Amino acid sequence: MAVLRDRPYVQFNFLVDLGTGNTEGPQAGFQELSGVGMEVTVSEYRPGNSRENSVMKITGLNKASDVTLKRGVIGSLDLYAWLDQIRNGDQSALRTVTIKLMSEDHTSVVQTWKLLRARITKHTSGPFNAKGTDVAMEELVLAYERLEME
Repeated sequence: MAVLRDRPYVQFNFLVDLGTGNTEGPQAGFQELSGVGMEVTVSEYRPGNSRENSVMKITGLNKASDVTLKRGVIGSLDLYAWLDQIRNGDQSALRTVTIKLMSEDHTSVVQTWKLLRARITKHTSGPFNAKGTDVAMEELVLAYERLEME
């Protein structure tokens, strides 16, 4: 349930459940998450015999934007296993992914986003650089059909 207050919440305390029920440990630990959103399209229509010289706006389809998650490479194949299910056509591979924004003291959930019927559409590892000192990263792009917020 969303918790209203005067000051905005900080962005760095969040939990991700990839549909497994687990938000603990390195497999659920993401450094960055972006792109959660939706849009409702609008169609314009005007009949030729309209007395107004303007168009009507008709509500169209709901579209959900793709979500990108990034985490350090931890040697886990959980994301690959999920992607393998999807590319092999397993319909049970669609998941409900839950994102929870936590309070500063990590004691309460202040807002929740649910990505319904989510699937991986892209997985990228790297870049790798022999002279670099950065953490090796993997990136995951999720497409989903509907967004619900609590």
